[in-house]
Amino acid sequence: MAAGSNASGECSLSEWRDITALACGNNYTLGLKANGTVLAAGSNRFGKCEVSAWPDVVAIAARGNHTLGLRADGTILTAGSNNSGQCDFPPDAIKAK
Repeated sequence: MAAGSNASGECSLSEWRDITALACGNNYTLGLKANGTVLAAGSNRFGKCEVSAWPDVVAIAARGNHTLGLRADGTILTAGSNNSGQCDFPPDAIKAK
């Protein structure tokens, strides 16, 4: 169940199943599935919803126009706007950007 304006489809989650965690940013919602994959709904402005190829994710975070994922091996995944360096991590920590 989701509530809100759904202006960008960020509340269109009725088909989502096996979700273990949710995160929300500006006009988008992320869902972490039990199998370690990530779903996204809503506005993909700045590419913040480009998470479908992220494997083995154990935690997600969303804020404003950027998305972060933590993989089981400790690497950090990023997507979205980096206008203030919010997606900058040491090069050996990032597997996808």
